[in-house]
Amino acid sequence: MSDFSIPVITAITATFFVAGLVKGITGMGLPTVAMGVLGALLSPLAAATLLIVPSFVTNAWQLFAGADFRAILGRLWPMMLAIVVGTMLGASFIAGGDTVLTTATLGAALASYALYTLFARQISVPGAAERWMSPLVGVVTGLITGCTGVFVIPAVPYLQALGLSKDDLVQALGLSFTVSTVALAAGIGAQGAFQIERLAISVIAVIPALAGMWAGQVVRDRISPSTFRRGFLLFLFLLGVEMAIRPFL
Repeated sequence: MSDFSIPVITAITATFFVAGLVKGITGMGLPTVAMGVLGALLSPLAAATLLIVPSFVTNAWQLFAGADFRAILGRLWPMMLAIVVGTMLGASFIAGGDTVLTTATLGAALASYALYTLFARQISVPGAAERWMSPLVGVVTGLITGCTGVFVIPAVPYLQALGLSKDDLVQALGLSFTVSTVALAAGIGAQGAFQIERLAISVIAVIPALAGMWAGQVVRDRISPSTFRRGFLLFLFLLGVEMAIRPFL
């Protein structure tokens, strides 16, 4: 399916609409859904390349919609710098052509994220630990991003544990996701793995992603976000398990 035939392009369009829908309802999840579904249809490298532009546009919008960008950046810059370093180091895995390893790793990351979000209790990071934990979490997040194209673990649980206000948390997630997207693009580019055809489709994928976000915001006013969230995470867990065990079947 690497020739981007009409059925594949249709699947990509539908995937980014659904991913945008999830982000519109929950405030996050676009890259996770996109990599989870597209990773089952395309190579992880192709899926990650398609993800770059829609992820950047939607997350940059989320980042700059907040009111206190400088304060968030001033607090989290060590983590952001570490994400860039980790992603650059890990990008050789997703660009190396070892689809068995990267697909299995992606599946494990998705399943782990779903389980954590479903069942883990909210944790709290002491202020004294933030100085050394932020770079550590950033490096690990970057390595997972470089290997799988998914940049939610462990960044999302960590940011949730910092005790940020609702608006600051949304902006901090936007910052982390934006930096991760740019770092992933730089990592893939440094490996010489970019293809113009994929980038062109990635640009086009912004349209269904934004349409999905708008629809998700409408849906959010009509259904329980918690009910949708549980169903989405269960689907994500099953998809992750299938991808993790696929190489061994």
